[in-house]
Amino acid sequence: MKKIEAIIKPFKLDDVKEALTELGICGMTITEVKGFGRQKGHAEIYRGAEYVIDFLPKIKLEVVVPDPVVPQAVEAIQQRAHTGKIGDGKIFIIPIDDAVRIRTGEVGHDAL
Repeated sequence: MKKIEAIIKPFKLDDVKEALTELGICGMTITEVKGFGRQKGHAEIYRGAEYVIDFLPKIKLEVVVPDPVVPQAVEAIQQRAHTGKIGDGKIFIIPIDDAVRIRTGEVGHDAL
């Protein structure tokens, strides 16, 4: 099993969620986060004063999938989150040793 963490632009969430659902991935965790990379933020003027917004709003999507599904899930996220502009985000793939469903006690792939 692998955990896929993707940092994406907020307006791309629905497209990415739809693509993952089409692959049969039914559970995911979404967190509203702020961050910056090469995008670096931008300057704004408020009441005549200029200030820099360093951290931009992003969405962190987390899914745990069986190993055979990882390439399709990564490709789906990459295709649907892509705008071609700086700040599209990143995808991280992390190994998962085990999983346990709290309600039933199922473990491993059955817990997903």
